[in-house]
Amino acid sequence: ETGDAPVPKAQPVPSDAPVDVSRLELVVGTVRSVKRHPDADSLYVEEIDLGGDAPRQVVSGLVKHISEDDFTGLRVVCVANMKPSKMRGVESTAMVLCGTNAEGKTEPVAPPAGAANGARVSCEGFVGDADPTLNPRKKIFETVSIDFSVTPEGIAAYKGVPFACAEGPCTLPTIRDGLIK
Repeated sequence: ETGDAPVPKAQPVPSDAPVDVSRLELVVGTVRSVKRHPDADSLYVEEIDLGGDAPRQVVSGLVKHISEDDFTGLRVVCVANMKPSKMRGVESTAMVLCGTNAEGKTEPVAPPAGAANGARVSCEGFVGDADPTLNPRKKIFETVSIDFSVTPEGIAAYKGVPFACAEGPCTLPTIRDGLIK
């Protein structure tokens, strides 16, 4: 016996936990680097600082919507508890939230000025612990994101409630009245 305390396992979210935005770990980050995916013309591979020990590798289908130069250094909001998955052979460990309008214009959701990398984004009135990792079979993200929108004022919202940090609401630079995916 080594005398080491057992490592506690992550506690699963109770099965009766509501399926709402609180189950998503929405986090502020900064895109540190962007390169084209080696095997997919429509995908970028980004390194995003989400405030942890090391940047996260994220694969995004944004090549048609934003240049590498404009994406590099951009402040974004990510879903940090997605189950890691490979996209055309490259692992992605989070997802960048983006807004889109009826004309197909797409841009990343922007956190408020002053929000630190790793700051949690939430929606007032929706409280609870985020799942340690979203189980793709339970389709939590797909169920919750149906109620994501961009308000006429350009604010990212869930069921009409702004996505926000202590510093203020998360917004879209130019999109008004749209969807978030």
